[in-house]
Amino acid sequence: MGGKRSLDDATEKDIPASAGEQSGAALRPRAQQLLALEFGSRAEFDDPRLEWRRLFSEALGTFFLVVVAAGGAILHGEGKISLAAAVVAPGLMVMAIILFMGAVSGAHLNPGVSLAFAMRRDFPWKRLSGYIVIQLVGATLACLFLDAVFGNVQHLGATLPGPGYADWQALLLEVFLTAGLVSVILGTASAAQNVGPIAALGVGGYIALAGLWSAPVSGASMNPARSFGPALVSGDFSSYWIYVLGPIIGALIAVGCAHILRGRGGSPISYAAGSGVLDAGVHSERQRLSRAIKRGEVIPPGVPSGDPLPDRTPEHH
Repeated sequence: MGGKRSLDDATEKDIPASAGEQSGAALRPRAQQLLALEFGSRAEFDDPRLEWRRLFSEALGTFFLVVVAAGGAILHGEGKISLAAAVVAPGLMVMAIILFMGAVSGAHLNPGVSLAFAMRRDFPWKRLSGYIVIQLVGATLACLFLDAVFGNVQHLGATLPGPGYADWQALLLEVFLTAGLVSVILGTASAAQNVGPIAALGVGGYIALAGLWSAPVSGASMNPARSFGPALVSGDFSSYWIYVLGPIIGALIAVGCAHILRGRGGSPISYAAGSGVLDAGVHSERQRLSRAIKRGEVIPPGVPSGDPLPDRTPEHH
């Protein structure tokens, strides 16, 4: 039979309770259902049975990032590659990581980013400690790998203030650079692009650009995990405090700027970007049903058939 179908007829899966039910109560019912279908439910994001995937994703991504970032610093110190190559390579690696696993864990790869997402209510506080620990583990494993390949040379690519620059200069630069990086990440996440190509280009491009001009001063770490691995394996923690304090202050500044620019976080879109979407099959089904709702072929339960979509029916004043 033709005509519109109810959602129960369209699928056997229950519609999840969207994150928008907590942060977008003013939305019309049909818009709330669309957000649930497109970006998933908080119950799925918070499912402890899936946490191991997210943690493995963060460990693997941080491992790849630190191998490239610290490895590039080693080779540059040995005179094998240029500074430009050493600082652009991590940006390209981050771009690739976001594209291939951003939908699993959010591709934080950085304790400062995880803290910022949590402060924006786009990431559960209860998962913050696990993310930070596993990022440090991934960075440590990366430097153990580099130590096996190259030996303990060039401080294993540790980030240190450059010759002729004081600790306070490196600290201020790390604050500035991290504030910019986290602002880019939070801004792209607010448009649900942290799981797509636009965020990959923006974040990766920013990392490369920051390194091109600031690496001689501070090493352009912007990431306590990236600096932790070389410091631990090489045994040199003399300047590590700079690369903890600077990124944390920078992340806090970025969160404040995001609040001024976009208000409070916690929307379904940014929550999905910050927390990840794990079940590709369910995500594809949600997208299919979302398109059907937009075409008017499926009516979600509890939604009047005449309820228009906000983006299709402009309000008249």
